[in-house]
Amino acid sequence: MTQDHGTVAALPQEKQPQDLTLVFCRRRTADGPEILLGLKKKGFGTGKWNGFGGKVEAGESIEVAAKRELLEEAGVTATKVAKRGHLTFVLDSYEHIMKVHLYEAVEWHGEPTESDEMAPRWYREDALPFELMWADDAHWMPLFLAGKSFEGEFIFKPDSVSIDTHWLREASFE
Repeated sequence: MTQDHGTVAALPQEKQPQDLTLVFCRRRTADGPEILLGLKKKGFGTGKWNGFGGKVEAGESIEVAAKRELLEEAGVTATKVAKRGHLTFVLDSYEHIMKVHLYEAVEWHGEPTESDEMAPRWYREDALPFELMWADDAHWMPLFLAGKSFEGEFIFKPDSVSIDTHWLREASFE
């Protein structure tokens, strides 16, 4: 982990991050705990495994947006979510700045179903395909799986694949 230098917080207003959501479902099986990931089929992040989420629509709370995105992308209805973190991502030399609000679907129902955007699949939590996920996931996912809340910032190199600098710390969202 690197120190929090307040990189994004010090930017001018027009460069402040866009709020986005990311939500994960988990379940216990005879083989151990599993997490639902989706293979991104089109748009930003195509070909990567990730949680389910996206943009917050006008007049919508971040929590409602997280539930809506999970339903749209995986056919799963979250009846209760818990905020587990927020991460700021800087890509394309500060042209794209995103503040991603991470949630765990604590109560949910429905069978995960493929959508136009995502192909869902359950993964054992001890066998995640980090090599097929965003580079930052290997840093914060262990905190998520351990039930911890956290915040951080990841600044990507110009290739938008490799991490240049980052900081990450436990936090509270109560």
